[in-house]
Amino acid sequence: MAALAALDHTVINVHHEMDQAQPLFSALGFTLTPRGYHSLGSINHLMMFGSDYLELIGMPVGADNTRPEILASPIGIDGLVFKTTDVDRTFTYLQAIDMAGDPPRAFTRPVALPGGEATAKFRTVTVRAGVLPAGRVYFCEHGTPELVWRPEWQTHANGVTRMTEVVIVAREPEAETARYARLLDVAEPDKRDDAYRIPLSGAVLSVLSPAQYAARYEDLAASMHNRQSMFGAVVMASDNLHTLASRLKAMSEPVPTAISDDRVTVRVPAFDCLLEFVT
Repeated sequence: MAALAALDHTVINVHHEMDQAQPLFSALGFTLTPRGYHSLGSINHLMMFGSDYLELIGMPVGADNTRPEILASPIGIDGLVFKTTDVDRTFTYLQAIDMAGDPPRAFTRPVALPGGEATAKFRTVTVRAGVLPAGRVYFCEHGTPELVWRPEWQTHANGVTRMTEVVIVAREPEAETARYARLLDVAEPDKRDDAYRIPLSGAVLSVLSPAQYAARYEDLAASMHNRQSMFGAVVMASDNLHTLASRLKAMSEPVPTAISDDRVTVRVPAFDCLLEFVT
């Protein structure tokens, strides 16, 4: 893995509450794809950006057993996904660094298009559970990217164009950084103001201590509870913070926010997640 890793998507787990999550994230100014139904049994909505995306994932009401890893994970940001063009080669690499989970698996979901229904195809391979305790970490190979990145889904009222940062909070940030650096084959993570940063292609992973995270986000910071690490925030670039701020003020059920000239931070209590929008 010589080249810098690239984010594919991050995942917000909503368990059985997709009908509540869909209008809430729409109210935040995202364009959501139509509801997807995976061949594995899960359901989703995507918020597509230029080359990456944010995913809401959950299970249909009454469906508990087809993907137990989703319901076993906490509600909130619980998935960090990197791009791969060859999951088999990635699996071999994960085996070599002793981080391999299950072998690659393939799945599909139907996509409704103006000309008729098509089938989106994916293959994924996971890091072994527990190696990176903030949540599920895996790699995704898109067999049909043209069915996922479509222009009608890539423009958002909140102005988001891409993800720029994923914030990881760890009780032992140096050790956590070392594990991510090993996974992504980064020899020298950046350390600035005692915080660690792992460069990605077009983005960065920031690994903060609980104290650093609390200082950055103050009252909006999520609670770690008893976790050793967690995904603390997803940071996205926006070219329309003014419209986003206006939408937040007009929400019928307001969410906690912090608004300044160059950033808007939003806490979504119903789904225990923190979203930061920056210029």
